[in-house]
Amino acid sequence: MVGSQAVVDCALYEDGRRRPGAVDLSHALDLIADRSGRFVWIGLYEPTAEQFAEIAAAFELHPLAVEDAVRAHQRPKLERYGDTLFLVLKTIVYVAHDKVTATSEIVDTGEVMVFAGPGFAIVVRHGSAPALGGVRRELEAAPELLALGPTAVLHAVADHVVDRYLEVADAFERDVEELETAVFSPERTDDIGRIYQLKRELLEFKRAVVPLGPPLRRLADGSLPEVPAGIGAYLRDVADHHLQAKERIASFDELVSGILDASVARLSLQQNTDMRKISAGAALVAVPTMVVGIYGMNFDHMPELHWTFGYPAALLLIVVVCGYVLRAFRRNDWL
Repeated sequence: MVGSQAVVDCALYEDGRRRPGAVDLSHALDLIADRSGRFVWIGLYEPTAEQFAEIAAAFELHPLAVEDAVRAHQRPKLERYGDTLFLVLKTIVYVAHDKVTATSEIVDTGEVMVFAGPGFAIVVRHGSAPALGGVRRELEAAPELLALGPTAVLHAVADHVVDRYLEVADAFERDVEELETAVFSPERTDDIGRIYQLKRELLEFKRAVVPLGPPLRRLADGSLPEVPAGIGAYLRDVADHHLQAKERIASFDELVSGILDASVARLSLQQNTDMRKISAGAALVAVPTMVVGIYGMNFDHMPELHWTFGYPAALLLIVVVCGYVLRAFRRNDWL
């Protein structure tokens, strides 16, 4: 049997209702042999190749799909092997944090693979993919959907994953707004690192969500005979929610890029302001330096050199000229 540590749940369903008690895999195969309103739903978490081999052999799963299910790290996709559908989904988990930093982890990805074939639904989770016990309980509370067969499980899992995309998008939006506020605040801050990290996390979010669009449309367009007509409407609803998540991610991408441009422009403006202040300060220092330099030359015949009021007159000249330069700089917003 499959290693118990890999099996999360295994149940037999008949006419949309779960049969009580534990289900042995070999016995389940006998029960679903006639394929009349019965199917087995097996949930697994990170099975090894050895642990998955018995299930793969029992349900005649394609070796390529089995390899993907065991190794994970796949792009979202939909494959059809004979009369079995194989759907790969990327899950997104929002990582709680007080504030975005240059090293913040904002989203964490996992994977869920769903096999839906005659008489069976096999769900394999990897990484941080959330447990699907709640999905199973919700679907068991809707026997009219479960009665439609294994593709009802495929729909329920896809719907759960896509709904999490929208929840993560809500949380991600708060991070974008917080960073936008910081960039445009009157306080002087350096947010380039934070913005870049947010953009990287957004890219990971995007890679998980966007490729799922074509598989969902294919499931919903009625072109697959394995998908009952009764499930099509529900899958179209999932595809619509996915489109909303995709559009929100695109808007975040544009907004974060705009925030990055604004931050760079603001930093450049701050540097220009600093340079103007430095230049103005240098100009103010240059005036007394020039006067003192002229009157510090050791010539015998210089105007006002032996004048009683020569020293205070030089100081007055420095003050007047510096005052004039300072006023000119302030009038032109250099200081």
